[in-house]
Amino acid sequence: MVQAYILIQTDSGRASEVAHQISQIDGISSAEAVTGPYDVIVAAEADDVDALGHLVVTKVQPVAGIVRTLTCPVIRI
Repeated sequence: MVQAYILIQTDSGRASEVAHQISQIDGISSAEAVTGPYDVIVAAEADDVDALGHLVVTKVQPVAGIVRTLTCPVIRI
């Protein structure tokens, strides 16, 4: 199992809408609107890195209002 945080920049005023839409996607644990350089932070899970990439590219990035994403896989040290 691979876990990751996805940091998202949205169009102005769309953070809450984007967070709500993303929270409905399978593989998303949580999606919260936040303040700072990113507008939404998402916790995601997938079976492996390829599945994580597929989730981000085919399910998350197409959500209307998203400008940019940054995927941060969780590591266990």
